[in-house]
Amino acid sequence: MPTIDDVKAFLLPQGIEVLEFAAPTPTCETAAAAVGCQPAQIAKSVLLLVGEKPVLVVTCGDTKVKSSKLKKATGLSGKVRLPEAEEVIHHTGYAPGGVCPFLLSPQLPVLLDESLARFERVYAAAGNAHSAVPVTLAQLQVITRGSRVEVCDLISP
Repeated sequence: MPTIDDVKAFLLPQGIEVLEFAAPTPTCETAAAAVGCQPAQIAKSVLLLVGEKPVLVVTCGDTKVKSSKLKKATGLSGKVRLPEAEEVIHHTGYAPGGVCPFLLSPQLPVLLDESLARFERVYAAAGNAHSAVPVTLAQLQVITRGSRVEVCDLISP
């Protein structure tokens, strides 16, 4: 299981810093309050199981993954569900509330939702529930080798 120190070491050569906070940051709202941005600018990493195949979607804090769009983008079929905490740890190496899009298994597909393109910079978790990583969508795409897709809709206020 990667630690925040592993994430820091991984991002350092790329000139990307990890921010750490005393206050917990496990939700978009708490992370936004700690960072000083709007919840939409939090790049939440959501693990979903399509059938039994894991997929990580990185999207804005004000969006929700649409099952039909996810299945179309991945070519997978079956029920889309949120995994239990143990499954999240098994597939990502991170506990819920701190799932980070870095240092993942190369077998885990990473999808970057186009909603992220609305912002110059977004803030992803760094592997624990007290951290954030300011990154651009271009940096996310290079670092995660993720595919840009449209799989989310804005959450209605």
